[in-house]
Amino acid sequence: MSTSATTNGEVSFWYSSVGIPSPRPPLPGSREVDVAIVGGGYTGLWTAYYLKEADPSLRIAVLEQRFCGYGASGRNGGWLYNGFAGRGVFAKQHGKPAAQAMQEAMNGSVDEVIEVCAARGIDADIAKGGVLEIARTPAQLARLDAYVTGEHAYGQTDVVRLDAGEAAARVAVAGALGGTWTPHGARIQPAKLALGLAAAVERMGVEVHEQTTVTEILPGTGGAGARAVTDHGTVTARHVLRCTEGFTANLRGEKRSWLPMNSSMIVTEPLPPSFWDSVGWDGRETLGDFAHAYMYAQRTADDRIALGGRGVPYRFGSRTDSDGSTARRTVDQLHAILTEFFPEARDVTVDHAWSGVLGVPRDWCSSVTLDRASGLGWAGGYVGSGVTTTNLAARTLRDLVLEQPTDLAALPWVNHRVRRWEPEPLRWLGVHGMYAAYHFADRRERSGRAGTSVVARVADLISGRH
Repeated sequence: MSTSATTNGEVSFWYSSVGIPSPRPPLPGSREVDVAIVGGGYTGLWTAYYLKEADPSLRIAVLEQRFCGYGASGRNGGWLYNGFAGRGVFAKQHGKPAAQAMQEAMNGSVDEVIEVCAARGIDADIAKGGVLEIARTPAQLARLDAYVTGEHAYGQTDVVRLDAGEAAARVAVAGALGGTWTPHGARIQPAKLALGLAAAVERMGVEVHEQTTVTEILPGTGGAGARAVTDHGTVTARHVLRCTEGFTANLRGEKRSWLPMNSSMIVTEPLPPSFWDSVGWDGRETLGDFAHAYMYAQRTADDRIALGGRGVPYRFGSRTDSDGSTARRTVDQLHAILTEFFPEARDVTVDHAWSGVLGVPRDWCSSVTLDRASGLGWAGGYVGSGVTTTNLAARTLRDLVLEQPTDLAALPWVNHRVRRWEPEPLRWLGVHGMYAAYHFADRRERSGRAGTSVVARVADLISGRH
């Protein structure tokens, strides 16, 4: 592998391919609007889009610390798919039909994003090839079979079980024992979607203020509106919506609300036709696996492989990264996964490496909340499944803000409450211990263990993962 020319950080490869945008001007001073949205990622932009579409008279301001799509929205793996965090919990708390309704809403959200992009002229390199997940060990294969059974029990009968040959016919992954495929997934170029959404909402009349750091969000009291306090003034609104995901801990009073989990990625140089002749991947499926410390990948529009995984999972004190830079050992770990899956890529150049943070609640469940008394709302905690979930969250927030008694407003994640994370150093010890256990379990399973390692089961139990 050649890494001498690898670009590290600089936000992400997705931006290097289109150019980092010049930030819009900051908030010009204190003002009053109808809805203030804190965070210019997918959640905030989709929320602004749907609110303005539903009621063009609304005065809406988006407040973004750097530029729209700077965070996970411009750094993710480009998986527009139907997975979401918390289905098992929602089934226990609200009943299986409620969780099924949430799943069906997520299925539809994949196509909703595609349709809006087509209608608004947003070219995000979308290719709807579905989601292919493979198993490379007997233990992973057992989890794969349990996953298929569970999906069918929730009515997801279009989740197809593939044998080794059928999986290889889609993507020839070395050592694959079997796989699953679902049509509810598409590859995207994340930065193109973020930039296109920001331009679309601005054309609709939404105020977008970048280079504006929100330090605190305060509830409305005594008839006064809620407030977003920034370094350029205070925005007062009937509703202030927190859409900050992995950067939530930077707000005053929110240090332990959602944990900023790191995920890192590499992208190869463009690969020649001879590589694709041997590997396939003609359907442009998003690709994942059933390891505990799982990977995710896509074939990009310009014929690279973009591949991600955990790397260093968490920084002490809920600190976030510096413009996406990632550790060299993480690059090496991700390259090792790449060559395990595709030995033909052993000598290719890694063009770019980067990282980003995603939001993780203590119970690993995403949620949407609006408190009418205080005027405060929020959405997030997507645990890495935010590309599609942000769209559903935004449409749900729209209905809550506009007081529309819709099916979306009745989904089980609405007003879901979760306890806060432990203080340091327990947070750091817990997260690093959990991923050390998962990596250990994966090593044991690669040696031929037939069932899931008990170490991984204990880590799931202690961490609260479901």
